[in-house]
Amino acid sequence: MEAPPDNDVLWARSLHFSHRDGSPGLTGISLGVREGEILAVSGPRGSGKTTLLRCLSGQVPVRCGEVWFNSAPVHTLGPMARERLRRDRFGWIDPEPVLVPELNVWENAALPLMLRGTGRRRAKAAAREWLERLDIGDKARCRPHALQHAERQRVAIARALATGPSVLFADEPTAPLHRADRAHVLRTLTAAARSHGITVVLATHDAETAALADRTVALLDGRCVRTVHLPDAPEPEGRAACSLSV
Repeated sequence: MEAPPDNDVLWARSLHFSHRDGSPGLTGISLGVREGEILAVSGPRGSGKTTLLRCLSGQVPVRCGEVWFNSAPVHTLGPMARERLRRDRFGWIDPEPVLVPELNVWENAALPLMLRGTGRRRAKAAAREWLERLDIGDKARCRPHALQHAERQRVAIARALATGPSVLFADEPTAPLHRADRAHVLRTLTAAARSHGITVVLATHDAETAALADRTVALLDGRCVRTVHLPDAPEPEGRAACSLSV
């Protein structure tokens, strides 16, 4: 078993996945994600974006292929070890916000920190900082039922960022948001990732969202069909590098 390159915080090799009905979800995916990189995984619905994120994050066991995090094999971990990895090192944003209805906004955002053992005061401060950044701080004491759908999604994003994850997996994170809200939240998300050195793997079918990433991997029917690297500096139109891979 060959270890991944040292500069890749997340790495997958020959990743295959089949759904419960036997239909293929991923077919031979290999990719690496550098530390602090924002990687967009694009493609139409049903192309395998969510399945790839779930495999990389340890939500589902990998039975064929390899997944590595910081040069440690995730694919050999048992359920409890994968759960600890997700709790301590990874963040996750769903397309639809899932909040605890009995908790108020700041308690929802602070919940993962408190589950780690962080003190209530420190967890509250971290949660409120991200709620303010996402323009939802004035609702900190409200319950989820009192929020609009887009506001609940902002709380879910704050919850994922408050833990300071090494890798943030975002599955269509701005899907419930209006266009203006989407732009603001994406700017906050990408700025936070760059300033805090957070690696982001972002699933999206939206070209404008993918354009904010450092690199885009396109999927089709569970296969990697294209990788687009954005240039380090502005260049004349049409010179963005694009390579094909199987």
